[in-house]
Amino acid sequence: MDILKHNRSAWDKQSADGESPWVKPVDANTIQAARNGHWTVILTPLIAVPNTWFANVKNKEILCLASGGGQQVPVLAAAGAKVTSFDNSAVQLEKDRLVANREGLSIATVQGDMADLSCFADAQFDLIFHPVSNVFCEDIRPVWHECARVLRPGGRLLSGFMNPCFFLFDHDAIEQDGVPVVRFALPYSDTEDFPKDRLAQRIAANEAMEFSHSLDTQIGEQLRAGFMLADFYEDHWDDAASPLNRFMPTSMATLAIRVD
Repeated sequence: MDILKHNRSAWDKQSADGESPWVKPVDANTIQAARNGHWTVILTPLIAVPNTWFANVKNKEILCLASGGGQQVPVLAAAGAKVTSFDNSAVQLEKDRLVANREGLSIATVQGDMADLSCFADAQFDLIFHPVSNVFCEDIRPVWHECARVLRPGGRLLSGFMNPCFFLFDHDAIEQDGVPVVRFALPYSDTEDFPKDRLAQRIAANEAMEFSHSLDTQIGEQLRAGFMLADFYEDHWDDAASPLNRFMPTSMATLAIRVD
């Protein structure tokens, strides 16, 4: 299976359907507030990213990596940043452009694979904003190394990702009886570990394929790519999104600084 192509189609469909909270463009009031200096964005489902993680975004070159959907990109642009949105989904990028055109914002949009940023020059950006999305990537090691390459020395990488333990469980079984059932070894892959009959159903329904990643590849590989970890937090979701929310944080976020 061509994972990049399949997940592109899946996210195009999900964005066009408009039901997911991650595909709903922000309203005009949110943009006006950002213009006035009052704004927040999220890397994980609930917790707003601390303002200290950004420093001053005005006139900074920001890459929003796999962050399309008309949410973080236009907010950061309204706050004064020079924003490039890079995403695998054309429909998600179109939502960034929709808000930008509606609100008179200037942004750039580029479609592509988060593990391949070869269209960008070395040291092109001051900050990368990368919300929970590498769950859709088979191998995230190139992501961190490409981020290090396109960031200037001292540049910031703000990333959100799933708690690896989230993928120990059979989530279909959880939905049926509400009790978490440990079913899978880590690291987990939809294409390798999910029961073949149920996988075929998910493919037919055009659902995105997901992959777990160890803390070694999520955090350790950032360090090996040339980053220094500067801050960290965990986040929950809500019980409707996942019954696991009652038992553990389902995601986490890191602030990493590109060292010289």
